[in-house]
Amino acid sequence: MGKFKPLLPFGNLSVVETCVQTLIDSGVDEIVVVVSYRADEVKERLQNYDVRFAFNQKQKSEMSESIACGIRELSNETDAVFITLVDQPAVQSKTIVQLKQARDITKKCLILPTFQNRGGHPVLIDSSLKNELLNLNSQKGLRSLFEKHPEEVLRVEVDSEFIRTDIDTWEDYRNLYLKIFNQEPLIYD
Repeated sequence: MGKFKPLLPFGNLSVVETCVQTLIDSGVDEIVVVVSYRADEVKERLQNYDVRFAFNQKQKSEMSESIACGIRELSNETDAVFITLVDQPAVQSKTIVQLKQARDITKKCLILPTFQNRGGHPVLIDSSLKNELLNLNSQKGLRSLFEKHPEEVLRVEVDSEFIRTDIDTWEDYRNLYLKIFNQEPLIYD
């Protein structure tokens, strides 16, 4: 992309602040932000938020390593965890609430949001699978967990394409920004 995604502007906040604020607005009790590259800048940006940080020393590692870092920082009282991605800043609070409600009703361990029958993020995972989250297959990541426990998977169709919309390229970011804010992002070097 050429820019550091977490600190890109997203409206009046940065991308990472938007993701954290969405979790707060959704009633998530405990938030752990996994940092690595430019960790000090991310921590500074989030200094006014009630979050904890986990440091992934392996900057080039697979997502499974970051997940394990975050899981190790969770309190023992945590009964389920959302795995959210910083490059999906348009995920809506209503989606997170819908996933929590689906888990409360069904008691399933693996909740996967879908849009037009295609899975996305954030996923909601019961803490009974904590040890498996700490030891995910690095090549398959979360997919390995869902494949191992198909009877525990609940696919929840949501009315938001943003569970599948990430900003991997500059064009992705620009298009999402235009869609959400109806204007070009203002970026200064």
